[in-house]
Amino acid sequence: MREDSAPVELKVHIAHPARMYDYYLGGKDNFAADRKAAEESLRVAPELRDIARENRAFMQRAVRFMVGAGIRQFLDIGTGLPTQRNVHEVAQEVAPDAHVVYVDNDPIVLAHARALLAGPGRGETRVITADLRDPDEILSRPEVQGFLDFREPVAIMLVSVLQFIPDRNPEDLVAPLRKAMAPGSFLVISHPTQDFRSEQVLQVAATYVRAKAPAVPRRKAEIEALFGDFELVEPGLVQTPLWRPDDLFIGELNRIW
Repeated sequence: MREDSAPVELKVHIAHPARMYDYYLGGKDNFAADRKAAEESLRVAPELRDIARENRAFMQRAVRFMVGAGIRQFLDIGTGLPTQRNVHEVAQEVAPDAHVVYVDNDPIVLAHARALLAGPGRGETRVITADLRDPDEILSRPEVQGFLDFREPVAIMLVSVLQFIPDRNPEDLVAPLRKAMAPGSFLVISHPTQDFRSEQVLQVAATYVRAKAPAVPRRKAEIEALFGDFELVEPGLVQTPLWRPDDLFIGELNRIW
Protein backbone atom coordinates (compact mmCIF):
# COMPACT_ATOMS: atom_id res chain seq x y z
CA MET A 1 0.00 0.00 0.00
CA ARG A 2 1.22 3.45 -0.94
CA GLU A 3 -0.54 6.65 -0.07
CA ASP A 4 -0.15 10.41 0.31
CA SER A 5 1.84 11.28 3.42
CA ALA A 6 0.52 14.76 4.21
CA PRO A 7 -1.04 15.24 7.67
CA VAL A 8 -4.82 15.51 7.76
CA GLU A 9 -7.34 17.42 9.86
CA LEU A 10 -10.43 15.49 10.92
CA LYS A 11 -13.47 17.78 11.15
CA VAL A 12 -15.51 15.41 13.27
CA HIS A 13 -18.03 18.10 14.23
CA ILE A 14 -19.31 18.30 10.63
CA ALA A 15 -21.25 15.43 9.08
CA HIS A 16 -19.48 13.78 6.16
CA PRO A 17 -21.21 11.66 3.45
CA ALA A 18 -18.61 8.90 3.63
CA ARG A 19 -19.04 8.53 7.38
CA MET A 20 -22.84 8.68 7.05
CA TYR A 21 -22.59 5.89 4.48
CA ASP A 22 -20.41 3.94 6.90
CA TYR A 23 -23.12 4.36 9.54
CA TYR A 24 -25.79 3.05 7.16
CA LEU A 25 -23.62 -0.02 6.59
CA GLY A 26 -23.29 -0.62 10.32
CA GLY A 27 -19.68 0.54 10.51
CA LYS A 28 -17.91 2.19 13.43
CA ASP A 29 -15.89 4.86 11.59
CA ASN A 30 -18.35 7.70 12.22
CA PHE A 31 -18.93 10.42 14.78
CA ALA A 32 -21.87 12.07 16.53
CA ALA A 33 -22.44 14.63 13.75
CA ASP A 34 -22.52 11.86 11.14
CA ARG A 35 -24.93 9.73 13.16
CA LYS A 36 -27.25 12.67 13.78
CA ALA A 37 -27.42 13.54 10.08
CA ALA A 38 -27.79 9.89 9.05
CA GLU A 39 -30.62 9.34 11.51
CA GLU A 40 -32.43 12.37 10.09
CA SER A 41 -32.19 10.81 6.64
CA LEU A 42 -33.31 7.43 7.98
CA ARG A 43 -36.42 9.00 9.50
CA VAL A 44 -37.37 10.12 6.00
CA ALA A 45 -36.29 6.90 4.27
CA PRO A 46 -35.63 3.92 6.57
CA GLU A 47 -34.69 1.85 3.51
CA LEU A 48 -31.44 3.82 3.14
CA ARG A 49 -29.62 1.05 5.01
CA ASP A 50 -30.82 -1.48 2.45
CA ILE A 51 -29.94 0.84 -0.43
CA ALA A 52 -26.42 1.34 0.94
CA ARG A 53 -25.92 -2.42 1.26
CA GLU A 54 -27.26 -3.01 -2.25
CA ASN A 55 -24.97 -0.31 -3.64
CA ARG A 56 -22.00 -1.97 -1.96
CA ALA A 57 -23.01 -5.38 -3.28
CA PHE A 58 -23.38 -3.92 -6.78
CA MET A 59 -19.83 -2.57 -6.61
CA GLN A 60 -18.50 -5.97 -5.62
CA ARG A 61 -20.39 -7.76 -8.39
CA ALA A 62 -19.16 -5.22 -10.93
CA VAL A 63 -15.55 -5.76 -9.85
CA ARG A 64 -15.89 -9.54 -10.09
CA PHE A 65 -17.46 -9.19 -13.54
CA MET A 66 -14.65 -6.93 -14.77
CA VAL A 67 -11.92 -9.20 -13.40
CA GLY A 68 -13.62 -12.04 -15.25
CA ALA A 69 -13.48 -9.91 -18.40
CA GLY A 70 -9.73 -9.53 -18.00
CA ILE A 71 -9.48 -6.14 -16.25
CA ARG A 72 -6.44 -5.82 -13.99
CA GLN A 73 -6.40 -2.03 -13.46
CA PHE A 74 -8.92 -0.13 -11.34
CA LEU A 75 -9.28 3.61 -10.69
CA ASP A 76 -11.89 4.11 -7.95
CA ILE A 77 -12.76 7.82 -7.69
CA GLY A 78 -14.69 9.02 -4.69
CA THR A 79 -13.94 5.79 -2.91
CA GLY A 80 -15.17 6.89 0.51
CA LEU A 81 -14.23 5.13 3.70
CA PRO A 82 -12.75 1.66 3.38
CA THR A 83 -15.02 -1.03 4.73
CA GLN A 84 -15.49 -4.74 4.26
CA ARG A 85 -14.86 -6.16 0.77
CA ASN A 86 -13.25 -3.15 -0.88
CA VAL A 87 -12.35 -3.02 -4.58
CA HIS A 88 -8.79 -4.23 -4.07
CA GLU A 89 -9.92 -7.13 -1.88
CA VAL A 90 -12.52 -8.33 -4.37
CA ALA A 91 -10.23 -7.91 -7.39
CA GLN A 92 -7.04 -9.31 -5.88
CA GLU A 93 -8.84 -12.30 -4.42
CA VAL A 94 -9.25 -13.55 -7.99
CA ALA A 95 -6.39 -11.68 -9.67
CA PRO A 96 -3.51 -11.01 -7.25
CA ASP A 97 -1.77 -8.97 -9.97
CA ALA A 98 -4.61 -6.40 -10.09
CA HIS A 99 -3.60 -2.76 -9.53
CA VAL A 100 -6.01 -0.47 -7.68
CA VAL A 101 -5.83 3.30 -7.15
CA TYR A 102 -8.29 4.87 -4.72
CA VAL A 103 -9.03 8.60 -5.13
CA ASP A 104 -10.90 10.88 -2.75
CA ASN A 105 -10.84 14.60 -2.05
CA ASP A 106 -11.42 14.48 1.69
CA PRO A 107 -8.57 14.00 4.15
CA ILE A 108 -10.75 11.89 6.44
CA VAL A 109 -10.75 9.18 3.77
CA LEU A 110 -6.97 9.28 3.50
CA ALA A 111 -6.58 9.01 7.25
CA HIS A 112 -8.86 5.99 7.45
CA ALA A 113 -7.21 4.43 4.40
CA ARG A 114 -3.86 4.64 6.13
CA ALA A 115 -5.26 2.92 9.21
CA LEU A 116 -7.49 0.31 7.58
CA LEU A 117 -5.80 -0.52 4.27
CA ALA A 118 -2.11 -0.32 5.10
CA GLY A 119 -0.22 -3.47 5.94
CA PRO A 120 1.54 -6.42 4.37
CA GLY A 121 -0.08 -8.76 1.89
CA ARG A 122 -2.49 -6.18 0.46
CA GLY A 123 -1.23 -6.35 -3.13
CA GLU A 124 -0.66 -3.41 -5.45
CA THR A 125 -2.90 -0.66 -4.08
CA ARG A 126 -2.49 3.10 -3.82
CA VAL A 127 -4.51 5.90 -2.24
CA ILE A 128 -4.27 9.52 -3.38
CA THR A 129 -6.01 12.75 -2.43
CA ALA A 130 -7.52 14.45 -5.47
CA ASP A 131 -10.84 15.94 -6.57
CA LEU A 132 -13.25 14.59 -9.19
CA ARG A 133 -13.95 18.21 -10.11
CA ASP A 134 -10.54 18.13 -11.85
CA PRO A 135 -10.42 14.82 -13.75
CA ASP A 136 -7.43 15.88 -15.82
CA GLU A 137 -5.42 16.44 -12.65
CA ILE A 138 -6.34 12.96 -11.42
CA LEU A 139 -5.28 11.37 -14.69
CA SER A 140 -1.99 13.28 -14.78
CA ARG A 141 -0.91 12.46 -11.23
CA PRO A 142 2.35 10.49 -11.26
CA GLU A 143 0.88 8.08 -8.71
CA VAL A 144 -1.74 7.24 -11.35
CA GLN A 145 0.21 7.51 -14.59
CA GLY A 146 3.17 5.66 -13.15
CA PHE A 147 1.00 2.88 -11.81
CA LEU A 148 -1.85 2.36 -14.29
CA ASP A 149 -1.21 1.90 -18.02
CA PHE A 150 -3.96 3.70 -19.90
CA ARG A 151 -2.83 2.12 -23.15
CA GLU A 152 -4.43 -1.03 -21.76
CA PRO A 153 -8.03 -1.57 -20.59
CA VAL A 154 -8.85 -0.03 -17.23
CA ALA A 155 -11.91 0.15 -15.00
CA ILE A 156 -12.90 3.61 -13.80
CA MET A 157 -15.40 3.52 -10.95
CA LEU A 158 -17.69 6.37 -9.89
CA VAL A 159 -19.81 4.60 -7.31
CA SER A 160 -22.26 6.88 -5.50
CA VAL A 161 -20.12 10.00 -5.83
CA LEU A 162 -21.40 12.19 -8.67
CA GLN A 163 -24.46 13.26 -6.68
CA PHE A 164 -22.17 15.08 -4.25
CA ILE A 165 -21.02 17.50 -6.95
CA PRO A 166 -24.25 19.48 -7.39
CA ASP A 167 -22.66 22.60 -8.83
CA ARG A 168 -21.12 21.02 -11.93
CA ASN A 169 -22.43 19.31 -15.06
CA PRO A 170 -21.38 15.68 -14.44
CA GLU A 171 -20.75 15.17 -18.15
CA ASP A 172 -17.89 17.69 -17.94
CA LEU A 173 -16.28 15.48 -15.29
CA VAL A 174 -16.91 12.06 -16.85
CA ALA A 175 -16.08 12.88 -20.49
CA PRO A 176 -12.31 13.36 -19.88
CA LEU A 177 -12.23 10.04 -18.06
CA ARG A 178 -13.98 8.25 -20.93
CA LYS A 179 -11.58 9.84 -23.40
CA ALA A 180 -8.57 8.47 -21.50
CA MET A 181 -9.84 4.88 -21.53
CA ALA A 182 -8.48 2.34 -24.01
CA PRO A 183 -10.82 0.03 -25.95
CA GLY A 184 -12.02 -2.79 -23.74
CA SER A 185 -12.22 -0.57 -20.67
CA PHE A 186 -15.20 -0.35 -18.30
CA LEU A 187 -16.93 2.63 -16.70
CA VAL A 188 -18.95 1.91 -13.54
CA ILE A 189 -21.46 4.45 -12.24
CA SER A 190 -24.09 4.28 -9.52
CA HIS A 191 -26.20 7.31 -8.71
CA PRO A 192 -29.42 8.08 -6.81
CA THR A 193 -32.35 8.85 -9.07
CA GLN A 194 -35.57 10.82 -8.83
CA ASP A 195 -37.37 8.26 -10.99
CA PHE A 196 -38.65 6.36 -7.93
CA ARG A 197 -40.40 7.97 -4.98
CA SER A 198 -39.26 11.39 -6.14
CA GLU A 199 -40.76 13.32 -3.21
CA GLN A 200 -39.04 11.07 -0.69
CA VAL A 201 -35.74 11.28 -2.59
CA LEU A 202 -35.88 15.07 -2.52
CA GLN A 203 -36.60 15.01 1.21
CA VAL A 204 -33.50 12.87 1.76
CA ALA A 205 -31.48 15.27 -0.39
CA ALA A 206 -32.68 18.11 1.83
CA THR A 207 -31.30 16.35 4.91
CA TYR A 208 -27.88 16.22 3.23
CA VAL A 209 -28.09 19.94 2.48
CA ARG A 210 -28.80 20.60 6.16
CA ALA A 211 -25.80 18.43 7.00
CA LYS A 212 -23.66 20.66 4.73
CA ALA A 213 -23.12 17.79 2.29
CA PRO A 214 -25.47 18.73 -0.58
CA ALA A 215 -26.49 15.88 -2.87
CA VAL A 216 -28.44 15.97 -6.14
CA PRO A 217 -30.46 12.98 -7.42
CA ARG A 218 -30.74 12.81 -11.21
CA ARG A 219 -33.06 11.23 -13.75
CA LYS A 220 -32.21 7.95 -15.48
CA ALA A 221 -31.73 9.70 -18.83
CA GLU A 222 -29.20 12.09 -17.28
CA ILE A 223 -27.26 9.21 -15.73
CA GLU A 224 -27.34 7.10 -18.87
CA ALA A 225 -25.94 10.01 -20.89
CA LEU A 226 -22.77 9.88 -18.77
CA PHE A 227 -21.75 6.67 -20.55
CA GLY A 228 -21.49 8.54 -23.86
CA ASP A 229 -21.12 6.11 -26.75
CA PHE A 230 -20.00 3.25 -24.49
CA GLU A 231 -21.97 0.04 -24.98
CA LEU A 232 -23.88 -0.83 -21.82
CA VAL A 233 -23.34 -4.28 -20.37
CA GLU A 234 -26.55 -6.26 -19.99
CA PRO A 235 -28.96 -5.57 -18.34
CA GLY A 236 -28.04 -1.93 -18.88
CA LEU A 237 -28.82 0.89 -16.48
CA VAL A 238 -31.07 -0.59 -13.80
CA GLN A 239 -31.64 -0.46 -10.05
CA THR A 240 -28.57 -1.82 -8.29
CA PRO A 241 -30.19 -5.06 -7.00
CA LEU A 242 -31.15 -5.91 -10.59
CA TRP A 243 -27.66 -5.63 -12.07
CA ARG A 244 -26.44 -9.23 -12.47
CA PRO A 245 -27.68 -10.30 -9.02
CA ASP A 246 -26.10 -13.23 -7.23
CA ASP A 247 -29.28 -14.06 -5.35
CA LEU A 248 -32.23 -11.72 -5.73
CA PHE A 249 -35.58 -11.95 -3.94
CA ILE A 250 -37.87 -9.96 -6.19
CA GLY A 251 -40.43 -9.55 -3.41
CA GLU A 252 -37.98 -7.37 -1.46
CA LEU A 253 -37.64 -4.77 -4.22
CA ASN A 254 -40.90 -2.95 -3.49
CA ARG A 255 -39.81 -2.53 0.12
CA ILE A 256 -36.33 -1.28 -0.81
CA TRP A 257 -37.32 0.92 -3.73
